[in-house]
Amino acid sequence: MLGSIYIGMSGLNAYTKGLQTISNNVANLNTSGFKAASVRFTDVFSTGGGGLTFSSGSGPGQGGGGVRMAEPSTDFRQGDLRQSGGDLDLAIKGSGMLVLKDGDKTYYARTGQFSVDEEGFISLQGTKYHLAVLDGSRQAATLNIDAKRTSKPVATTKIAFADNLSSTGAEHTLSNMAVYDASGGRHLWTVKLKAAATPGEWDVTVTDDLGATLKTSKLKFIGSVVDASTAKIDVTQTVAGFDPLTVKLDFSSGVTSYSSGTISSLRNASTDGNGVGNLTSVTIDEEGRVKLTYSNTKTETLGAVAMADFRDPQGLTSVGGGLYESRDGGQVRLLPSGEDGAGTLVAQQIEASNVNLAEEFGELILVQRGFQASSQVVSIANDMIQQLFSIRGQG
Repeated sequence: MLGSIYIGMSGLNAYTKGLQTISNNVANLNTSGFKAASVRFTDVFSTGGGGLTFSSGSGPGQGGGGVRMAEPSTDFRQGDLRQSGGDLDLAIKGSGMLVLKDGDKTYYARTGQFSVDEEGFISLQGTKYHLAVLDGSRQAATLNIDAKRTSKPVATTKIAFADNLSSTGAEHTLSNMAVYDASGGRHLWTVKLKAAATPGEWDVTVTDDLGATLKTSKLKFIGSVVDASTAKIDVTQTVAGFDPLTVKLDFSSGVTSYSSGTISSLRNASTDGNGVGNLTSVTIDEEGRVKLTYSNTKTETLGAVAMADFRDPQGLTSVGGGLYESRDGGQVRLLPSGEDGAGTLVAQQIEASNVNLAEEFGELILVQRGFQASSQVVSIANDMIQQLFSIRGQG
């Protein structure tokens, strides 16, 4: 009968631990990226020892030894993805984990809110866990953007024009066209086209922002098409302390000359080159790569965010804060977003907890009933022992 008490106590202990697991799941209902743990129980058997020695195995002397709480398994099913306001808020649609580095230690997470820290690393907010990207050998490596905070200037070499220069118009002016020298200096040019005495010919005059003439030339049309011999005009401006700035005005593609009255639609279609730019934002693009945007409208793409795909996710151990460690160094592949079966990285979204309240409350009722039944076993076994103690010898 003492053995019955111990068996009942095993139920009380197991169901208490089950209640703790359920309580933890419910308490983390609104914890971003939280993965619920399952409640599982396993039976135990006793061999010898009056029913008090627990072991696995089999034999004719076996008897039921009670129950114990099995090691919980983690439910890695995806939670709902919710919109957030952070450019570096990340979630994963599908399987996989984000890779975080802290010195020699590696952690994994399903979701997180990241920002560029004071040292220039993309880190999980409030921590020193750095988001890893794939290096040239597809290994997880941290990324520092301090050296990328400025976009270098590039001198303008070409201005391309497009649309119609009216054959019946008299004059057309394109003002404030920005060109950049090698130092990033910005210059505003004006291109004035004036109909010449000969039909189909235009006098082209280019001036700088001080009104000084930089170039005069001819632009000719054969019918409505630009004469190739005049379609490209080189304009040079002297820049103190640097090589002269030479820019090609290109009318060779997309420029026509049809009659449209006095109004022409000729425009500056594109200008290369740029001034110095300061870093304005760090985001993740649709392909899961780190993207830098600068004040000069230039962008630069760096490494792809590393995603870990585990052969057996149950080999991961939660260490709190939505982070996991690989307990046994299980097989893991490092992949970019969406490749070879990996999930897709989604920016500006956070993954919600995957706790299912209906399931948890159902488990809660079962655990409660199991605890009540086990307590009744202990109580009845105790009553039987009391009755045994009350028996008096006769004679």
